Amino acid sequence: MSLPPLAQVSALLRHRRSIKPADLDPHRVVETELLTQVLEDATWAPNHGLTEPWLFHVFQGAARHELAEKLQQAYRDTTPATEFREDKLAKMGQSPRQAPVVIAAVMKRHGAGGKIPEIEEIEAVASALQNLQISATAAGLAGYWSSPAVVDAPEFKRWLGLDKADRCVGLIYLGWPKADLSWPRSIRRPLAEKVIWHS
Repeated sequence: MSLPPLAQVSALLRHRRSIKPADLDPHRVVETELLTQVLEDATWAPNHGLTEPWLFHVFQGAARHELAEKLQQAYRDTTPATEFREDKLAKMGQSPRQAPVVIAAVMKRHGAGGKIPEIEEIEAVASALQNLQISATAAGLAGYWSSPAVVDAPEFKRWLGLDKADRCVGLIYLGWPKADLSWPRSIRRPLAEKVIWHS
């Protein structure tokens, strides 16, 4: 017997997990048709004034190597010597090469002439990324949303062709989970600790 629609959605939301690039199968391609559908689902997020402030840079194949190099360069350029870590630099070079798809999610500032606050545009993109992750989970894909400080570095933003008011809100690493991956379990604190009812 199939679950009723609300139960299906609840089960899907509770099944989604952050699966890091190292746990994705780098050799299994994500079909363009599926990737297009997941991105299309992302664009149905709520957004004030219908500004649709999202822009997705999709990196696949050899383009992932260039992305890795740009992330490493941005880290070198913006990290003070006292905070620089070789392991972090190495990870920025490895992660884009481990995932078959990396999506740089951009908040493209439209804002209806400044009428809509920047925070609302960022929240709209975050909502789109939630849609994307849920759609990907429903398809059997796994993903990880990373938001390293380097995505806001001026040189990295220029490389993506962003205007001054635009923001890269993060990188979504996407792919099929490795066959031997044990799906992570998670818990949440009781709802009663996080809700105040008024009547």
